[in-house]
Amino acid sequence: MATSLGSNTYNRQNWEDADFPILCQTCLGENPYIRMTKEKYGKECKICARPFTVFRWCPGTRMRFKKTEVCQTCSKMKNVCQTCLLDLEYGLPIQVRDTGLSVKDEVPKSDVNKEYYTQNMEREIANSDGTRPVGQLGKAPSSSDMLLKLARTTPYYKRNRPHICSFWVKGECKRGEECPYRHEKPTDPDDPLADQNIKDRYYGINDPVADKLLKRASTMPRLDPPDDKSISTLYIGGLGDTVTDGDLKSHFYQFGEIRTITIVQRQQCAFIQFATRQSAEMAAEKSFNKLIINGRRLTVKWGRSQAARGKEGIKEGVSEMGTRLDPVPGLPGALPPPPALDEEAPANYFNLDPSSSPAVMNIALPPPPGINPPPPGFGPPMFHHMGPMAPPMPPPMSMRPPGQIHYPSQDPQRMGAHAAHGSRHVQ
Repeated sequence: MATSLGSNTYNRQNWEDADFPILCQTCLGENPYIRMTKEKYGKECKICARPFTVFRWCPGTRMRFKKTEVCQTCSKMKNVCQTCLLDLEYGLPIQVRDTGLSVKDEVPKSDVNKEYYTQNMEREIANSDGTRPVGQLGKAPSSSDMLLKLARTTPYYKRNRPHICSFWVKGECKRGEECPYRHEKPTDPDDPLADQNIKDRYYGINDPVADKLLKRASTMPRLDPPDDKSISTLYIGGLGDTVTDGDLKSHFYQFGEIRTITIVQRQQCAFIQFATRQSAEMAAEKSFNKLIINGRRLTVKWGRSQAARGKEGIKEGVSEMGTRLDPVPGLPGALPPPPALDEEAPANYFNLDPSSSPAVMNIALPPPPGINPPPPGFGPPMFHHMGPMAPPMPPPMSMRPPGQIHYPSQDPQRMGAHAAHGSRHVQ
């Protein structure tokens, strides 16, 4: 924004001049060597309409350029990022955070009252140490169970991707792989997430992302204690390499006396046994789906008794959490058990009719590929229909009397045997 030397100094004294922006880890990017451009009084804040210093940078490779949208005063009043306007502590929209902390928004929306409120907030920010938020947010409780369940513990860099190429959607993009925009199908325009407003996000009203998260919070699963009252052990999963037994002890000792802490490094899990069942139930209730240690979200489950652990498998229709699973429609049911085998009955591997004669069931395997079958009379026939008028079969070689030699030309069943015999008689 251009400023002249003859501008009123009273108006300019409220303009913001900063050396570094207030950003979340996601907007800042994963590149530690980032380069920013700084434009003093570059634009007006989209909330209070006062000129402020605009920062612009690229958070990473194949990412779009980002810039600050609101001034630092508006950012400090709500404890949000200057770019995405999400809470800096939980990574959630303002509407979700205020609902979890039971904080009522008191920021005025008219120009005159907004200016007066902003000046009072600036005075309060200047008198504070800068470690805690100001206003109603600073008086709110430190944490909430719902916020701990929904909080984002790791950066979500997918939010920094480029926008969709409008030319590619129309089939007119000629850049190919060099195009800095995404070549993807756009989302449904009727999707509520496709209509987001920065002022609604800041004031915490009509935010579709917040509505989606609040609905998710209302349907989150619960951890019910097991029926076996002797179980006082909790399973903690997802430890990684950064969580130690000291970290677990410093968190769980507040719920009661801890008997043992066993860490299984190969599975990256731990088992915490409490002295009483009441302490274990309180620890499970306060830690389920909201346990974050050293920036890692840990899984909390109830341990299993020795008798249940020795059983093979899990009961049908019951998950590891102990909750009943509804049957999935369309899947086949359980297979029937195999029939009991009679030891005296002969084994019929080919499902042949047992009433037929064994001579009829004269079956031989076909020769391997590439090998010609033996000539007639040298190999067992593949299948013979033993009719009443058929000539008798010659006995096998092993059952013939000694001295008798059988030649293929003497086989009365060979093709043309009767014709040849008749021709000899004619001659």
